[in-house]
Amino acid sequence: MTEHQPTRATLRESLLCVGALAVWLVVTALFIGFRPEHTFMALLILALFFSSGVTRRLTVALVPFFLFGISYDWMNLCPNYTVNPVDTIGLYNTEKALFGINTEQWGLLTPNEFFAHHTFAAADFLAGVFYLCWVPVPILFGLWLYFKGRRNEYLHFAIVFLLVNLIGFAGYYIHPAAPPWYVAGHGFEAIPGTKGEVAGLAAFGQITGWNVFDGLYARNSNIFAAVPSLHSAYTLVALLYAVRYRTGAAWITALAVITVGIWLTAVYTSHHYIIDVLLGIACALTGYALFEYLLMRIPGFNRFVNKYTDYING
Repeated sequence: MTEHQPTRATLRESLLCVGALAVWLVVTALFIGFRPEHTFMALLILALFFSSGVTRRLTVALVPFFLFGISYDWMNLCPNYTVNPVDTIGLYNTEKALFGINTEQWGLLTPNEFFAHHTFAAADFLAGVFYLCWVPVPILFGLWLYFKGRRNEYLHFAIVFLLVNLIGFAGYYIHPAAPPWYVAGHGFEAIPGTKGEVAGLAAFGQITGWNVFDGLYARNSNIFAAVPSLHSAYTLVALLYAVRYRTGAAWITALAVITVGIWLTAVYTSHHYIIDVLLGIACALTGYALFEYLLMRIPGFNRFVNKYTDYING
């Protein structure tokens, strides 16, 4: 094995790692609340960083995904509904005006309301399967690129994944919005602190006996973050890079099916309006275009990405 970097982390690298973890943990503990997973992640990062040169480079490569998780958690420092008014009725009426479905029995319905009256077991099961893929599959795709030695391609994907999240998080603050299930269950008054619900995904738990979504959504402290639908963006980013880098028919086909499946599931289960999904798609395309056609043409940024690639290559 040949390595251009020493097996052990340098003093500077060690201080940066420990210092960054300390800042993250202190801010989280003081302003958000410490949870067991914070300790687990900190110990895992330290173990990987200091075990060997190979695991250190992997840890550094995963920084965009770590930043994604931290930035999501840190949105609790300043909930979006304290920054701007929450849109409940406006989004609902716009969805109905653009995509409403006329029915004899119930009149004009949003697509979410229509599907709530027209469910079937196969769709309920597939909805749960697709929604379980929204973060794990993009991360697996990124790790596949990394361990295939396609480190520069991996880094492009990972940074764009983070950038798309930051654009989406900005959207949450610019336009806080209630999801369809909230309007169906609570009406048009925005009540901060309302707990998340699984909505149409409950059927997956009933079919499988696996109530994974209950735990995930019950811990969602801010439910007014429906616009844009980042569920609709994540696997699309992976698909864009699978096509760009010609990763093969298996990845492209799987990502295409999962991406469309997530889009349909978001509406079918009343987690998002079609408007949210379209804005999520736009968010993915915007992040991709900004990175590849603007940021990468800035000499300083291009050098940063190349140095980053050199580091994780070893």
